[in-house]
This record gives sequence, structure tokens and C-alpha cells, in this order.
Amino acid sequence: MASEKPLVAVTCTAPVNIAVIKYWGKRDEELILPINSSLSVTLHQDQLKTTTTVAISKDFAEDRIWVNGREENVGQPRLQACLREIRRLARKRRNTQDGDSLPFSLSHKVHVASVNNFPTAAGLASSAAGYACLAYTLAQVYGVESDLSEVARRGSGSACRSLYGGFVEWQMGEQADGKDSVARQVAHELHWPELRVLILVVSAEKKLTSSTVGMQTSVETSPLLRFRATSVVPARMAEMMRCIEERDFQGFAQLTMKDSNQFHATCLDTFPPISYLNDTSRRIIQLVHCFNTHHGRTKGDCCGDRCGFQVAYTFDAGPNAVIFTLDDTVAEFVAAVRHSFPPEANGDKFLKGLQVRPAPLSDELKAVLAVEPTPGSVRYIIATQVGPGPQILDDPNVHLLGPDGLPKPDA
Repeated sequence: MASEKPLVAVTCTAPVNIAVIKYWGKRDEELILPINSSLSVTLHQDQLKTTTTVAISKDFAEDRIWVNGREENVGQPRLQACLREIRRLARKRRNTQDGDSLPFSLSHKVHVASVNNFPTAAGLASSAAGYACLAYTLAQVYGVESDLSEVARRGSGSACRSLYGGFVEWQMGEQADGKDSVARQVAHELHWPELRVLILVVSAEKKLTSSTVGMQTSVETSPLLRFRATSVVPARMAEMMRCIEERDFQGFAQLTMKDSNQFHATCLDTFPPISYLNDTSRRIIQLVHCFNTHHGRTKGDCCGDRCGFQVAYTFDAGPNAVIFTLDDTVAEFVAAVRHSFPPEANGDKFLKGLQVRPAPLSDELKAVLAVEPTPGSVRYIIATQVGPGPQILDDPNVHLLGPDGLPKPDA
């Protein structure tokens, strides 16, 4: 073993991902193996990220973890599964000829501090970013260079998709041990530079039914979920990959919305039913369809059932809408959201993230959007784009843990 340092610390960031072909339901609860493959878009870390510091020292009496400044139970089964898996991989590496360079013993305890720059547990894929960041940072500390899909997946299934930037497929796999249930990048983050993402934050509250509980109940009670996994998703995965490869926004938009709707239909088909959407979510769906119909008519952009899609919505297990559009449509759609959901008191803070120039709404579009405005029901918008995978931060000043292994006062 290399000479022992008093404390080794590494800090990394990892992104949020938003599934456009949804994962819902596990075939193995312990290994977190899905009943269907899924496909996601990685969002840019300039707007949405988890930052994690992992420190290891012979002086630590036990493993400890702090999330957003609060100490959490380190005995939580999924967290323990991640730690066990990364330590197993580190032992395996150490047993090879080049694996004896770590400046600490594998029996030493770790301290972990993690912060999100967005609401946790509000349907913004915080667990995916969090566990991807944990897996990636642990791997840097322990010198593990193998595929981290299994480590991240043991924390949160969709976390394996946050290990890559751009457009990412999580292959469901067939093996009982889950070794072939891995994430892979299908297109680089710079592949579709015009694509933009708007997150309409309807609620930052913790959801009533967690994804874990919701999935279990759906798998047990929803015939629609089983049909979806076996008869619908495989063809949708192939079609979505084609749309991304060809940058076909019309196809991408339609399939994204249809898959979101079917996911939420399986939630309603669950017994007792689960409803993650609220009235504002449904109004946003209506707004998107009105906006698209208007543009389909005015631009004569209709081709069969693909009629002038300018924007597309998708909803994960929560009421917040994720909107996909192209850069030349962002300003007009933000104006439509402001018109339909006027900000209450935070007009200057209503739009966060990428800058969006103000745009006028035509009288024709205002007439099409003739819904009663509901002030304050969209709290704010985050404007972002497709982004890269996890990053290592080299500056020691950004560590969330101090030299004593405890959270810094401002972390």
C-alpha cells in the first residue's frame, strides 16, 4: 500500500437525466433490474446538478453521510448496497497486479456530503443525480475504473443513466444477476445542439407516493404496465433512437408525449391508483397541444398525425413538466407560459438558467390559449439544454467536507 495520507477527498458533480422512454417497474427489487429498457436525455449541469464529496480516513470511526446539510441514516439499504459494491470492485482491483496503489486501507470508513442545486424529491430526478454522483465519486476515491452502472443502479435505477452525457439508453438486460443491465450513451451531448429543455416547476414539495412504492404497486396490480413493457416499449426504444440519430424533432416530440401519457396511464391503472399529475400539470398538457395545433395550422406543417409539433412535454413521477423544444421556439413558448400562468410576485426570478429573450405573443395565439390564467401555479421555469456526464472538480476549495471530514459551515 502507498504511504498513508491522513485524509483523501474527491469532489465530483453529476447531472439530472429525464427519461423520454420511461422506466417504471422492476423485475428484481434487490438488484434494481427493470422490466423494460429506457432512454433519457442528460440535462446540463450549469443548471441542474448534484455535487458530492467523498472523504476517507483511518481516523473515521464509521461511515457517515450528509445530504443538503442534514445528516442522513447511513444504514439505508440502497446506500449500503452502493458502498458494498464499490468496495467489492476496489478489492477485486487490488487483487490484480496494479491494484496496490491506494493511499489507504479498504477497511477505512468514508464520509460523504452531497448537495443538489434543485429541489430534492420533487419529481426532478434528484435520486438519479445523487446516486450517479455518489457512485462516480466513490469510484475516483477507490480507483475503480470498471463500468459503474451496477453501483449507481443499486442506489436508484435511473441513476445509471446519469453516468453519461447526451442521450442515454439503459438496457434492461436478461441475465438474473443483472450484469447486462447497463447504461450506454447513444448520442453525444453536442449531437443535437438546437434542442432545448424547459422545466416548469409546479411544486417543489415531496411527492405523496415515492417512486419505489409506486413501482412495486404497479408491477403487482397493473395489467397495462405488463403490456407496455412487453408489447410497446421495445418498438418505441428503436423509434426513439432513430429520431435522436436523425434529429427528427417531429417524431421525437410525438413519441415523448405519448410515452409520458402511457406511463401516467399505468399509474392510474395501478390499484389503488396513483396520480402524480395535478391540475396545473394537466393545464400545461393542454397548453402544449394548443400551441402545437396553432403552429400546425399557421405553418401548414401537418403530415398525417404529426402536425406541427413545436414543443413536447414529459412528466416523471411528479407534477413538474419537462418541455422539449428547439432554440427558435423557446422564447415564444416561455411567453405562452407567462401568459397562461402569470408569475405572482417573482416576475424577475420566474425564469432561471439559460437566458431567453422576451418575445411577443400574437393575438391569434392568445385567442387559441383562451384559458383562464392561473397566477402562481407555475412557480418558476428552468431553461437548460443537453449536457455532459459526471465531472471531477480539481479545486480542493470546492470540497464540501473540511480537513476534519465534517461538512464545511457553508456547504
